[in-house]
Amino acid sequence: MPYSSGSTTLVDTLASRADSSALIRAGAVLFVAALTAAAAQVSVPLPFTQVPFTFQPMVVLLGGLALGPRLGLASQILYLMAGIAGLPVFAASATLPPGALRLLGPTGGYLLSYPLAAFVTGYLAERGFDRRYVTSVVAMFAGLLVVYACGALWLGLLVRVGTPIGLQAALATGVIPFIAADLVKLAAAAGILPAFWSLLGRAHR
Repeated sequence: MPYSSGSTTLVDTLASRADSSALIRAGAVLFVAALTAAAAQVSVPLPFTQVPFTFQPMVVLLGGLALGPRLGLASQILYLMAGIAGLPVFAASATLPPGALRLLGPTGGYLLSYPLAAFVTGYLAERGFDRRYVTSVVAMFAGLLVVYACGALWLGLLVRVGTPIGLQAALATGVIPFIAADLVKLAAAAGILPAFWSLLGRAHR
C-alpha cells in the first residue's frame, strides 16, 4: 500500500537534509529538463507513423516520481520553453517541423502532455506511490496514459501543422505500436525510485 498523503518525494527529502534546499530543487528541475532533452536525441523514426520512438516518456515519468507534481510540471515546462526558443531539444527529424512549430505538428500532443503527465505521476509519488515497486508501476502507468491520450487526441483531431488523421488512425499509428516497448521500459524503470528509497533508508539507520 502507498504511504500517507503526507509522504514526501525523494527530491524534497534530499533537499530537506541539505544546506541549500532551494538550490537542490532548482538543480533537480534543470537536470530532469536536460535529461528529457537528451532522451529526445535517442530517436528512431518508424516507417508507418509520424511519431518516432524515443525514451522521453520514461524520463518524464521518472522525473515526476522523483520531483513531485509541481517540480515535475516545472521541469517539463522548462523543457518545452527551451524547444520553443529554438534550442535543439526536440527529436531530430527530417519531416517534423522545428522549434515552436513542433508543438503544432503531429507529435505536439505528446510533447504538450509531458507537464501534465509529470504532474499526475508526481501527485501519486507525493502520496507514497514511489516507495514500492507495484505502486510505482501504477503511478508511471497513470502518467503514460496521459501521454497516450493527449498524443492520440492531438494527432487524430487537433494537429495544426499537418492534417489530422482521425482518432482511429491515431491510435493505430501513435499508440498501439508503442505499448509493448513502453510497458517493458516502464517495468524496468519503476524499480529505480524504490531502490533509491531503500538505499536512503539504509544510509540513515
